[in-house]
Amino acid sequence: MVWVHFVGHLVLLFLMGYYVATNLQWYNYKLSRVVLHHHAPWQHLLFFLLPLFAYIAVRENVWALDILYGIALYLWQRKIDKKLVFTARIKRFFALIALFGLVFDAVFLLKGVPLFSTVLPLAAALLVSNTIEKYLFTLFKKEAKKKLQKIDPIIVAVTASYGKTSIKNFIYQILQEDFKVYKTPRSVNTIAGILKDINESLPSDTEVYVAEAGARERGDIYAIADFLQPHYAVVGKVGEQHIEYFKTLENIILTKLEILKSKRLKKAFIWDGIAIKDRDIFMKFGSNIKNVRESLDGIAWDLELDGKRYHFQAPILGGFNALNITAAILVARELGMPMQKIAERVAKLHSVEHRLQKIEAGGKLIIDDSFNGNLEGMLSSYDLVASYKGRKVIVTPGIVESTEEANRKLAQRIDEVFDLVIITGKLNKDILDSVITKPKILLEDKSRLQEVLAEHTRPGDLILFSNDAPSFM
Repeated sequence: MVWVHFVGHLVLLFLMGYYVATNLQWYNYKLSRVVLHHHAPWQHLLFFLLPLFAYIAVRENVWALDILYGIALYLWQRKIDKKLVFTARIKRFFALIALFGLVFDAVFLLKGVPLFSTVLPLAAALLVSNTIEKYLFTLFKKEAKKKLQKIDPIIVAVTASYGKTSIKNFIYQILQEDFKVYKTPRSVNTIAGILKDINESLPSDTEVYVAEAGARERGDIYAIADFLQPHYAVVGKVGEQHIEYFKTLENIILTKLEILKSKRLKKAFIWDGIAIKDRDIFMKFGSNIKNVRESLDGIAWDLELDGKRYHFQAPILGGFNALNITAAILVARELGMPMQKIAERVAKLHSVEHRLQKIEAGGKLIIDDSFNGNLEGMLSSYDLVASYKGRKVIVTPGIVESTEEANRKLAQRIDEVFDLVIITGKLNKDILDSVITKPKILLEDKSRLQEVLAEHTRPGDLILFSNDAPSFM
């Protein structure tokens, strides 16, 4: 009977480890973020503390607990859209749970203790896992540094609160016919992600490497700058994105400016909304953008440089993208491309996936702006679609990792522009619902979204997907 309980307890450890691993993966393996900044902390009570206390209370029926807990986890993971990915790191974590579970339970068994340890093996697995990953990180870093030095590309590092992925992609598109250029994929913007990408994917003939740098705390961008030692840096628009982590706008600005900490920095292009002392290698941009015009066909604007005025137009939605494309223009110009050629490339730019991406389907105009998560950018997209003559539908969770005031401002503008509002997720549901008076649908389970859209929209509608949030938020 003891051995049956022994095996049942190991199963319980794996189930609890599954919950812990999923949360760690969501929050970039930062335990402090899982504990202190989780968007649904009640889940910890339901899926960690409750099973733990239940085991203490009904340890003789551990298999019944395993079955109930397993069913609860199964139903929970079915509803989340960011499921656990069994990477090498996760597999090592489960191997450690098995190892420490066996060791601690064997000791408890030999000592005749009737209640096997549950927290100790999980804590030991986390501790040893972090130690192993730090060691492997050091090895990966050395390997990536060696490869980067061998290739020796021109390195352009891009950061911003809003639009850094767009800037990166625009730089890539403008340069790609004149240089062998490579960019970090998707939204990869952490030091670990950059190291992995260099080791696995950076082509040996790369001439220009464009890397995106993101942050959740002070020092994150410095780690990237210190490793890459970029030749060129772009600091785009900065605002209160992720304010819950940084607490103040000043902390956010100082973190973004860490990108300038490179010994071989030749030029930095900095949004002029940031107050920073002038240096010869700094070039401010933003206020030199004039006459921005936008429509559902694209944008046009004038750019003043060195006493001259240049005209640009691009089939990109959103007037704010004039700033992001301008940053890319300045980088291309610095790398020797003539302005006429740059203007030709800008006129052929294509939208970045999920960032004001225009799609026509079933007679409906769909604008996918699901990766745009800041107040100013979201408001700009509402201004853009406001002139549309047909019915306007918005699908949004509001602003993630921002303030209640910002979400109220967002809701007020939504109420002015849209005819039907579909609010997804629980995070800002109460705020949006209290402000918006237009017909609305509250949809906590996004798995039903396609069904709801099919039922409540019709040909001729404009549907804007405004930001997105994983279901665990």
